[in-house]
Amino acid sequence: MRRRRIRLDANTITWIVLAGIGVYLAVQAWHWWADRQPWVDPVFHIIIHQGLKETLRLAALSVLGSAAIGILLGTLLTIRFLPTRALIRLYIEVWRGLPILVTIFLIYFALPNATDVRLSPFTAGAIGLTLWGSAQVAEATRGAVQSIPREQHEAAAALGFGWIGRHVFVVLPQAFRRLLPPIVSLLANVIQNTTIVALIGVAEVLETGNRSVERLTFTTADPHAFEIFGFVMVIFFVISFPLTRLAALLERRLV
Repeated sequence: MRRRRIRLDANTITWIVLAGIGVYLAVQAWHWWADRQPWVDPVFHIIIHQGLKETLRLAALSVLGSAAIGILLGTLLTIRFLPTRALIRLYIEVWRGLPILVTIFLIYFALPNATDVRLSPFTAGAIGLTLWGSAQVAEATRGAVQSIPREQHEAAAALGFGWIGRHVFVVLPQAFRRLLPPIVSLLANVIQNTTIVALIGVAEVLETGNRSVERLTFTTADPHAFEIFGFVMVIFFVISFPLTRLAALLERRLV
């Protein structure tokens, strides 16, 4: 066991060193290329400082909202009270079953006509992603809570905990270990799905890249679409790949 741990540590150090060398070489190649292409710095500056900022802000708000709502609903779903379970199940099935694009269009376009409440594109996108994400988290929470042995509930009740105390101090801390991998996977999925909100005008990574291509099309002979969308692809890969690997690692270690 000790030798295996040492070997794994050596492998980790090797990958870190190789990754550092790769990043250094990529940065040097980037500066060399950018010095010879005057359009690179303005375009990629917009994508990183405007588009990436909006993407991460949208993903963070959506995941936090999804976790808060989903954990609450998933926990309540374990109560044996038919009206509550039916309402929560309806919520989960509706927002899991609808395509995210349809949900966002309903919030951004249909809601103002029905209620005279008009939301900004960013707010509508965040709400749409939160509705979808909270349905995913609620179902995962239900499974995690129900996987805790019944003896844990009974022991907490014997110690004098009520339903809320049992779940807050005994059940949910244990269930969270099994819930953490799905939440990390959800973060990766939400970051990828932020590209959908470009259709309602949110200036996230894909939208800023697309605007840059259109602007270069009108100002130069070459829109540089391959380079720009390739850069967008690299951004999403660099963000999503570590999250998916982290989710897989947590699933092996915690579940």
